[in-house]
Amino acid sequence: MIIFEKLKNRIIKTKYSEDEIILMISRHDERGFHYLYENYSAALYGVILKIVQSREGAEEIIQDTFVKIWNSIGQYDKVKGRLYTWMINIARNTALDYIKSKSFQNDLKNQSLPDFVYNDTNLSVSGEHDFIGFSKILDNLDADKKELIDLAYYKGYSQSEISEKLEMPLGTVKTKMRNALMKLKDLLKDYK
Repeated sequence: MIIFEKLKNRIIKTKYSEDEIILMISRHDERGFHYLYENYSAALYGVILKIVQSREGAEEIIQDTFVKIWNSIGQYDKVKGRLYTWMINIARNTALDYIKSKSFQNDLKNQSLPDFVYNDTNLSVSGEHDFIGFSKILDNLDADKKELIDLAYYKGYSQSEISEKLEMPLGTVKTKMRNALMKLKDLLKDYK
């Protein structure tokens, strides 16, 4: 009986294609969910941590992210992009919603000075949580392009907020952002 229980609880490692994962999750097959979590949670956690800069917050958000993925897999459109990109957008948007929430803003106001200074530093995504090497790719961008990507995608600034923060005309921000994204797209092509 003990041997049966051990075999029953053993997770068999299998590699699934993107289509197989989508099918399993759309059928609410827990194997698909476990596979997705085991293989993608570290990378999504890294993106979330970069945005919220709090391990506790990131742990809460990663759970919310996977619940959203599980519940909204029907909204995924293969034509618009890869599953991984869709999941990163869910993680990013969930993290941005979290840092814009009133409870987060109140917690931020109530932090002691040393905590506030620590959280304001630029935390980089560790290699452990960045298995696709995205932070290394970003390092290949010019400093101004990297700053725009950081402000827009990790800190949730709109283009008009970036314009105000950097004291730069909005049209210039839009042009530089477009150039930064085009350069990033080129770098990602070479990364495969």
